[in-house]
Amino acid sequence: MSNNKKIVVEDFGFYYDKFKALKNINIELEEKTITAFIGPSGCGKSTFLRSLNRMNDLIENIHYEGKIILDGDNVLSKKYDVVQLRKQVGMVFQKPNPFPKSIYENIVYAPKLYGIKGKAELDELVEKTLRSVALWEEVKDKLHKSALALSGGQQQRLCIARTIAMNPEVILMDEPTSALDPISTAKVEQLISELKNDYTIIIVTHSMQQAARISDKTAFFLMGEIIEIGETGQLFSMPRDQRTEDYITGKFG
Repeated sequence: MSNNKKIVVEDFGFYYDKFKALKNINIELEEKTITAFIGPSGCGKSTFLRSLNRMNDLIENIHYEGKIILDGDNVLSKKYDVVQLRKQVGMVFQKPNPFPKSIYENIVYAPKLYGIKGKAELDELVEKTLRSVALWEEVKDKLHKSALALSGGQQQRLCIARTIAMNPEVILMDEPTSALDPISTAKVEQLISELKNDYTIIIVTHSMQQAARISDKTAFFLMGEIIEIGETGQLFSMPRDQRTEDYITGKFG
């Protein structure tokens, strides 16, 4: 593997109370690469994704073991600033979840909290981020209208723009197209492929076709463990583990 590791996970385990949902996770996630997590429902892929920016901290009675190292620091350490972590490692959810505010306010809400106050700077940020998700031309005349009036696909692209506005290094995506129609899905997939020039992207997907289309690396999860990770083309055409092959060929799932 090349030396451009963005996140290194060592012997990671995750517990919901006494239930061990993830065990012995060891994985290196490369910079400016799209890594897809696949596997049947309930296998731990979303739980692991949400561990990477400690979104699981919002659940009671959970605990972690092992390390998740981002840029050389263990984000699971008590001293690590979780607010800063979520700024560095942004999240896009399964269902588009724009704030019930204007399109403009959706983009500037968090940057304003972090001290960007000048109107010219905010205007520029809004245009730049909406252009980066190919939404500017569609919404530039209705920036002050409610984001909830947008279509589902537009809302999801707005949510990606809102994440980008915080200038993260990593973007986590939890099944970002599962609530979208095929045309919107294709637009979001194209966007994800373009974003990897600037960001490290980790995507959980139920669609093996989607993983094959857009990811560079794929990790197969089963019952809380990573069974196999490899270059996407290799993993789908010549998996090394029989369980991976059985899942990919539809014997279970």
